[in-house]
Amino acid sequence: MGPSSLKAMEDLNSVTVGPLKRRERQRKRIPEIIKTKLQRNLSCSGTKVKKTLTGFFPVVKWLPKYNVKEYLWGDLMSGLIIGIILIPQAIAYCLLAGLEPIYGLYTSFFANIIYFLMGTSKHVSVGIFSLMSLMVGQVVDREVYLAGFDLNEDSTKSAFGLNSTGEANTTLVNLKIMALNMECGKECYAISIATALTFLAGVYQVLMAVLRLGFVSIYLSAPMLDGFATGASCTILTVQAKYLLGLKIPRHQGYGTVVVTWINIFKNIHKTNFCDLITSAICITVLVAGKEIQDRYKDRLKIPLPTELVVVAVATIVSHFADLNGQFSSSISGAIPTGFVPPKVPSFELMPRVAYDAIPLAVISFAFTVSLSEMFAKKNGYTVKPNQEMIAIGFCNIIPSFFHSFTTSAALAKTMVKDSTGCKTQVSSIVSALVVLLVLLFFAPFFYALQKCVLACIIIVSLRGALRKFLDVPKQWRESKIEAIVWFMTMSSTALISVELGLAIGVVFSLICVVAQTQNPKVSLLGQIEQTNDFEDMEEYDNLSPVPKVKIFRFQSPLFYANKDFFLKSLYKATDLEPFLEITRRRKLEKKAREKAAKKAVDETNGDVSVNLISKNIDFHTIILDCSCISIIDTAGVSTFKMVLKDYKEVGVNVILACCNTPVIDALRRGSFFGAADKNMEQLSFHTIHSAVCFATRTTQLVNDSSV
Repeated sequence: MGPSSLKAMEDLNSVTVGPLKRRERQRKRIPEIIKTKLQRNLSCSGTKVKKTLTGFFPVVKWLPKYNVKEYLWGDLMSGLIIGIILIPQAIAYCLLAGLEPIYGLYTSFFANIIYFLMGTSKHVSVGIFSLMSLMVGQVVDREVYLAGFDLNEDSTKSAFGLNSTGEANTTLVNLKIMALNMECGKECYAISIATALTFLAGVYQVLMAVLRLGFVSIYLSAPMLDGFATGASCTILTVQAKYLLGLKIPRHQGYGTVVVTWINIFKNIHKTNFCDLITSAICITVLVAGKEIQDRYKDRLKIPLPTELVVVAVATIVSHFADLNGQFSSSISGAIPTGFVPPKVPSFELMPRVAYDAIPLAVISFAFTVSLSEMFAKKNGYTVKPNQEMIAIGFCNIIPSFFHSFTTSAALAKTMVKDSTGCKTQVSSIVSALVVLLVLLFFAPFFYALQKCVLACIIIVSLRGALRKFLDVPKQWRESKIEAIVWFMTMSSTALISVELGLAIGVVFSLICVVAQTQNPKVSLLGQIEQTNDFEDMEEYDNLSPVPKVKIFRFQSPLFYANKDFFLKSLYKATDLEPFLEITRRRKLEKKAREKAAKKAVDETNGDVSVNLISKNIDFHTIILDCSCISIIDTAGVSTFKMVLKDYKEVGVNVILACCNTPVIDALRRGSFFGAADKNMEQLSFHTIHSAVCFATRTTQLVNDSSV
């Protein structure tokens, strides 16, 4: 190649690439960054104090601007309706939590008050939630069982020191907590466990907010959360089934709750209480009918039907006057005291026992709360602060734990009701709290005769939405097989193993699916669209023309250590040329040619001719790597690029890059891919595929012309 050809190539490259120059950014040193952040965070002024207070208590900012005429009626109606819904649910979900009904009312009251002060969402309804109640109940029942108490709901005496066969229980756990149990009965010990668990969950959530760990929720994919909710709903349904039949079966401890519980139900089916069975059938029929009417005529009905409250009221009256507990031994809620129990500091002695259990509670609680707040904020045209939402839900758990409450979260069903009934602000939460307060102060004793089977019916019917996800599986399978598998794996592990392990398995499996997709991404050879400068996958589209003597290879994934081997195999397969094997083949042929020439006393140049003839078998001279889909590249990926460049060059094939983003360019520079001082960058990297193709074809023409 002569000097004129080299100058022509340089002129061609300058025209093809264009005068595009990276901006030089001055990066601050780490000490300067730390100093700036400390000055900003540790400085104190009146403006900063005001900003901090309004950020921590958003109510201070929006309440003075409250438009009474425009907002009050909607907030009153939605708050009243949610309060009416909360009362039966608060009592019912205590069955799941293994606690007395009064604690569900406490939880609903305090959660609404605190979220009103600290929440940034205008529509989210925070309070008692079936999934949280189930997870709390599993921990409470486990610890109560290990403490030696009888798990029978109708039993309040301590079985400490005796197991089911009457033998002495010498479990180390029981010995350690003996002193506490001697001073505290079953009910007291259960709520002590629940408050310690709730306190820790709230602390975890606040710490996650302070440390900016909200990104953890991004690993909880929608299919995984749906599968988790559906699997937990199957567990809730199973746990509540015994109440429908009036069976007194202790909750199973350990893995396989669903399977073991159903086996125990069928073993004891002959002990069915027909009074509870008939009551359950009637209640479920009425509740389902009410829900179906609500769904069918939701556009005509201005407010949701208070079906649960009507069922609770009628069932309580019937149970009281018919004396169903005395006549038919039907399990009832029992005495619910009025007023508030004096606050109590959560037991720090119990916290080490439930520290691990509080982690999934904290993650699921804030994940549901943040996702719901963002969803309804987007729907209604405003913004929320996810970090403040984490702080709010954290304090909705920390503060109520001092007032005998258990873990709370945002609930989808109640939030949708608030939104549909005209809610404008969190003033509706105050109205709901006042409704619960009326029950706490005056009406709680009236629920004494309420049957537990009625509460179980309310819980089971509330699971309709989650259980209907089974009907969406065929559609989900058609849309995305991987997401359907993630849903099924999470659902089955949650239902068949345990809720906590189901969550962990779902997260790990969904991450494995993501990694698997990046390890085996789609690769393709590109062809040119007729009469355009655009290029697309030749396997997916018709009417594409391959560029003569040029292979354009696209790798649709980040390139890193886990998929670099797949990248190489795919490139070799697509180009039908593996450089190392080609070099080895050429050396063998060259060696044979030389041996043959030596025997026949042929001139050595004939061997060179044979080698040149071998090199002509390759039908292309350039490979263009389309990097438009490579978002990141690590050092292993850079080394792979360097190896590809070197190996193909040895067999006479040039390798150039196209459409690299700036992070990839920076990584290649740091890895010295372009050589010293980036001197070869203009010949190795192009901003478009078209410019790379032009460079490859015209450069070859110049080389051929110069050789001629």
